[in-house]
Formats: sequence, C-alpha cells, structure tokens
Amino acid sequence: MGRLEGRVAFVTGAGRGIGAATALRMAEEGARVALADIDSEGSQQVIEEIDRLGSQGLVFPCDVTSQAAVQAAIDETAQRFGRLDILVNNAGVIRDNMLFKLSEEDWDTVMAVHLKGAFLCSRAAQSHMVKQGYGRIISLSSTSALGNRGQANYAAVKAGIQGFTRTLAIELGKFGITANAVAPGYIVTEMTRASARRQGLDPEQAIAEAAKRIPVGRVGQPRDVANVICFLASDEASFVNGQIIYVAGGPRG
Repeated sequence: MGRLEGRVAFVTGAGRGIGAATALRMAEEGARVALADIDSEGSQQVIEEIDRLGSQGLVFPCDVTSQAAVQAAIDETAQRFGRLDILVNNAGVIRDNMLFKLSEEDWDTVMAVHLKGAFLCSRAAQSHMVKQGYGRIISLSSTSALGNRGQANYAAVKAGIQGFTRTLAIELGKFGITANAVAPGYIVTEMTRASARRQGLDPEQAIAEAAKRIPVGRVGQPRDVANVICFLASDEASFVNGQIIYVAGGPRG
C-alpha cells in the first residue's frame, strides 16, 4: 500500500516539469490526482502515465488566476472523487529581466500566476479540507526567494509564498490541515532551459556550470522535488507545519 492510498490530490501546473513529476509520484503512492494546467496536451500525456500506473486522474484546462475556473475545478474534483486531501500549488511562469527593463505587465503576470493562483486554489481547497478535518497544502517557493539577479518579480512572489504558507499553517492547523512550502534550487526543466536561452546561454552548458556550484555535484531533477512534496503530503508529515524546505543539493535559507 502506498503512502497516499485513498487520498485525492489537486496539482496545478501539472502538464510538465515538477508538476508532472509530482502528479506521477503521487499516483505511484496510490493517490487519485486532478491535473490543472493551461497546457491540456501535456496534462493528457501525464494522465496516460497515471492510467498505466493503475490509478485515476482528471484533467482541467485551468487558469489559476481565474477564481471561477479554480473553484469549478476543485469542486468537481471533490465531487467526482468524494473528497480532496492534497493541494499542490505549483503553477508558475517566469518573466526574467533586470529591474530597469522589467515591464509592469511582466511584474503583474508573475504576481498573478504565483501568488494570486496559490491564494485562489488554497481558499477553494480549504473549504473541503475543513469539512473533512484533514488536508495538506504544499506550495512551491524557490531559492530565488533569497534574492536572484534579474528576477525581482520572481524572487518577490517566491518570498511571498513563504509568508503565505506560514500564515496558512497558523490559521488552518486546528482543522487538521498542514501547510508547507518546498523551495527548489536548480532543477532541470523546460523553464530553466528557456531561461538559459533567454540569457543567450547554451542550456547544457548552463546546467554543467550550475552543477559545479552545488555541494552534491549535480543539478536537481523534477523527481527530487516530487519526492519531498509526497512526504509532506503523507501522514508521516502530520507534525510538519509552516515549514520551508529547501531542495537544493546544499544548505540554503
């Protein structure tokens, strides 16, 4: 029996990268998983993998900045599966630039997807979790929350996720709901490859250079993060609440 047997999870940004790895890892542990992503094609590929694992999944082409879309997707998940136990706030975008080049639109887009998205999803999910007296909310922060050149918008939202998480932990703990955040370091995803290309760097060379700076001597993979998220979603982590866990191959924070 898996650690998440009988649980139902809702994962945002689940069409690729860390979100996809998390959805698959949770399915391996026995959870039924709802995938919310504007990339419905990517989500469908993940669902096919979940089916092969013998679990069940749902796909929602959901924009996490839309209150109506979020509420409808979460309510349907709870209705179809009979409960909602786990929320993973993973959806995200990057619009990197130095401050003097950073547009108001790029600032607002990053703020909306990361922070407003986490707020809307958490608010919708907690109503189901409070009723059943159980829940796990895991949000994605980043080592960029500590500050990172060319990422004023991204650093700000990832720091905001940490404060948001700690506040949820305080407010919801008495209802049997824990809230924690995972802060990845350099994880190889299409997002990090795209970021390297925007800076005029060869993605493979950027990965190799990053590995030299990490104490364990390698960059991270999406599954490295998914493993930690699954632990926080499990009953084994019932006394872990309001924590920010860096998954970065070395000490951070």
